[in-house]
Amino acid sequence: MHTHEARIVTRTPRLINLTRLLLLGVLIHVGFGFLLTLSVDEAHYVLYAAKPDWSYFDHPPLVGWIQWPLVVAGAPDSVIRLIPQALWLVFSLLARQLAMRLFDRQALKRVPDASQTLDRNTVGLWAVGLVLLAPVMHVLAVGLLPDSLLMVWVLLLMSVTLKLAQTDAQQSQWPLWLALGVLLGLSGLSKYTAVLPALAVIVTLLAFRGVRVLWTSGPWLAALLALLLISPVLIWNAQNEWISFAYQLKHGSGGAWQAKRLAAFAGIQLVAYGPLLFLGATLATREILHARQWLYAGLLLFFFIPFVVTGLMSGGGGSLPHWTAPAWIAMTPFAAIALAQRWASGHKILILALIRAQVVICLVAFALLFFIGIPGLSADHPLARKNPLADLWGWDQAGLQARALAREHDLQSLSVRNWTLGSRLAWYARPMPVHVLDRRFDQFDLWFGNIPPGADSLFVNWSQVKFDLPTKPGEFEGCQLIGTFEATRFKRHISRFDFYHCRRWGAAPGTQ
Repeated sequence: MHTHEARIVTRTPRLINLTRLLLLGVLIHVGFGFLLTLSVDEAHYVLYAAKPDWSYFDHPPLVGWIQWPLVVAGAPDSVIRLIPQALWLVFSLLARQLAMRLFDRQALKRVPDASQTLDRNTVGLWAVGLVLLAPVMHVLAVGLLPDSLLMVWVLLLMSVTLKLAQTDAQQSQWPLWLALGVLLGLSGLSKYTAVLPALAVIVTLLAFRGVRVLWTSGPWLAALLALLLISPVLIWNAQNEWISFAYQLKHGSGGAWQAKRLAAFAGIQLVAYGPLLFLGATLATREILHARQWLYAGLLLFFFIPFVVTGLMSGGGGSLPHWTAPAWIAMTPFAAIALAQRWASGHKILILALIRAQVVICLVAFALLFFIGIPGLSADHPLARKNPLADLWGWDQAGLQARALAREHDLQSLSVRNWTLGSRLAWYARPMPVHVLDRRFDQFDLWFGNIPPGADSLFVNWSQVKFDLPTKPGEFEGCQLIGTFEATRFKRHISRFDFYHCRRWGAAPGTQ
């Protein structure tokens, strides 16, 4: 009885700390969810929900489907953003649960002098802390991306794979194989790179169950179920000349490979996810390999396969920081155990220094987001003229003004030079069609088609990514400025939107 009561007393402060960490994350995400306008990708994916389909040009459909009920209900951006915020809570708790489970199974060699002071709840707390201290995880918690969904499925896939690898062949495994099929299907509906964690599943199970597992019905049932779930993507692509797969192959290959891009990738990853997580990953990998814990080395493939592939792609210029988020969340439980053991054994100086460094990085990032850049800079300062955070401010008002001007001048469409500008306009100025005036075929061509010959349009230019007016041969006959909008924050200039009435598409001199 006394032992039980002691455990409750010990566990209670840790649960309080867990609640505090999660509440801190929620408050940060809700605050910025109300403050900021949608990013490029967020707007693009919420348009998926506004225009539901079996699949889309550049991504599978789940990121749109999951937002569809709120979009149909007319929910504001801040409410739609509750979805990624909920997903952040889910994958934080899943990382905690997996860390505790791996700790119970002694996934890493225990530090002898830490055995009396370290327990599973402390390890779980470290996992949540690692998520909270990684800057990019907050980006995914405010803006819904396919990676936000894939992170949940990856952690669940790791858990199911671990159970399948350790379950006696004589025991009933149907529920596990069914769960594996569902998770693989949901992963495939989230992002095409889901093939990488699927490869980790296959390698791990073949290594520990042997090829003989293929002579059982379980794997084939899982494969059939996964194929059934992703069939909307396959059917849509079959009807559209497999354009998504062609785009992904071209997009992933990038350009000429350069070593300096790989070095830049490593530096960006270090800042985006934090040196503390890098340290934990290094310690965990070294200890697992040193102890020859091959099952857990198999689970590390959920990190190494996508991370290495993304790193190699970065050499060709074809990667973004958040693409590795599912890989890092897979490493988080192992890193949490390794760091918790080092801390409990008295190796605190370096870990504490890295924790403080990551807190500073996050606080600086939050301050820059709140002020939309560096406060006090004049409008003509180079850092103000090319402010990457300006992308998150003013688009809602600019979209409303563009729609109002278009209706005032009896214009039937809006137009921009690049899809990254079009996604926000198409969302905030909906239901106005938006034409992207480039030669690239993309989702906007599927949604809105080509601008009709001889048609007028309201062309929108943005100061942070400014283009020449579309008056080259074969384009508009002429464009006249009819309005502007200055986006400001705390009376400080952020960016400027210019609205032009452009006449007669295709009538510019020099057309054939």
